Amino acid sequence: MVDIDTTDAVERAAELLRGRRTVVISGAGLSTDSGIPDYRGHRSPPRTPMTYQQFVGDPVFRQRYWARNHVGWRRMDAARPNPGHRGVARLERAGVVSGVITQNVDLLHMKAGARRVIDLHGTYARVRCLNCANLISRMTLAQHLEAANPGFAENVSAGATGIEVAPDADAVVTDTDRFRMVDCMACGGMLKPDIVYFGENVPPDRVEAAFDMVEQAQAILVAGSSLTVMSGLRFVRRAAKNGVPVVIVNRGRTRADELATLRIDAGCSETLCALADLGS
Repeated sequence: MVDIDTTDAVERAAELLRGRRTVVISGAGLSTDSGIPDYRGHRSPPRTPMTYQQFVGDPVFRQRYWARNHVGWRRMDAARPNPGHRGVARLERAGVVSGVITQNVDLLHMKAGARRVIDLHGTYARVRCLNCANLISRMTLAQHLEAANPGFAENVSAGATGIEVAPDADAVVTDTDRFRMVDCMACGGMLKPDIVYFGENVPPDRVEAAFDMVEQAQAILVAGSSLTVMSGLRFVRRAAKNGVPVVIVNRGRTRADELATLRIDAGCSETLCALADLGS
């Protein structure tokens, strides 16, 4: 692993990626400049992510989650791509980036104009029935939740400033006892955001598509991920095993540092913009 001055590192990264089909593996650190906090950033407060077992096994927990999400998803929906997302999209248009595997659920790569994106952990914008697998948009569910809880989101927003939203669109809201959940409109089953929670497996077809993308890659660019969980780390390990150069851009250490050809300890926005300037 090489860890050098940021300016020199960006130029070296551009040389490593130039002429190679590069796959980007992105994490929550890429979206912090869009106002979406991360779980494990170098300045992030301790967070306890929700688990799949909590969601399906505890009605009170699930009620609290949907109340918080009813507020939080709107703020995530309103988030806009930052220069890092736009830098990745520019690199794709320039033919440097051949695809993106993102661990984020915020759709900001797509909003920035990236075309070939695998949303590894799903997206905030869809909701799935755990019984019949029916999919609906989060906007559709919002309309049903608003009908069941008129004025809830507006009252919360009016009564608080600077509501924090977690990377899974869960807002920090405390008064949730009277919030009413709704069930699947097709079968009456349990509804869950189409997001892979901790303790839940990424759908096999999605994993296979991501591995196929990595197998075709000639370089890997990790952007804003500590790669703490295996769902992202396994792709870097596969690439390193294939002898593919790995460039990591992240503030702080990552679980794959020993696999990196080059590591840049800096913010994603400025680094990816500089890479796009050199690579386009």
